[in-house]
Amino acid sequence: MKKFFALLITAMVFLQITQAQDGTGGGGFDKSKLFFGGTLGAAFGYATIVNVAPLVGYQFSPMFAAGVGLNYSYYNYNDGYYNDKQTYAGMSIFGRVFPVRSVFIQAQPELNYMWASSYTDGQSIPPIKVNQFVPSLLLGGGAAIPTGGNGSIMISVMYDVLQNVWSPYYHQAVYGFGYIVGF
Repeated sequence: MKKFFALLITAMVFLQITQAQDGTGGGGFDKSKLFFGGTLGAAFGYATIVNVAPLVGYQFSPMFAAGVGLNYSYYNYNDGYYNDKQTYAGMSIFGRVFPVRSVFIQAQPELNYMWASSYTDGQSIPPIKVNQFVPSLLLGGGAAIPTGGNGSIMISVMYDVLQNVWSPYYHQAVYGFGYIVGF
C-alpha cells in the first residue's frame, strides 16, 4: 500500500511538471484550473447516516485532474434491539482521467480513522469497541455534467478493491453525487 501511495504521488508530481506548460512557453500555477466541491449526504430512520466530504483539485490538462479531499461519516443503526455506531474521519487523494469529454475514470486511495461500537440491548453479549485506521482504494468512473460557467454536477460509481471488513464501503458499490465549481 505504501508503494502505491508513493507511486501515485510521484506520478502526480511528474504530471504537474510536464503539464504545467500552457503552450506559450510559460508555465506554473494557473488559478483558473483549481476546482472545489464535494458531497453532502444524510439519511434518517432505523439507520442514521451523515456524510460530509469536501475536496479541492487541479485540472492539469483537459484529460487529467487530481486533488485531495477530507471526509467525515457517521453511521448509527438502532432497531431497539441491536445498536451499531461507526464514525469515520479521514482524507483521500484522487486522480481522474477523462478519455472522453465529460466522462472520467477515477482512482481514489483513502485512509480513515474509525471509532465503532456495537451492542445488543438486554443480552449478556459483551459490547464491541474498535478504534483503528481503515485503508480503502476506490476505483470507478463517472460523468461531469456541465451546468454553465465553471460548475459541473458529478455522478460516479466506485468500488473499494481492498475490501477491508471495517471499510465504510465493504461489499457495496459507492454511488457519488456532488457538485464542483472552478474559478
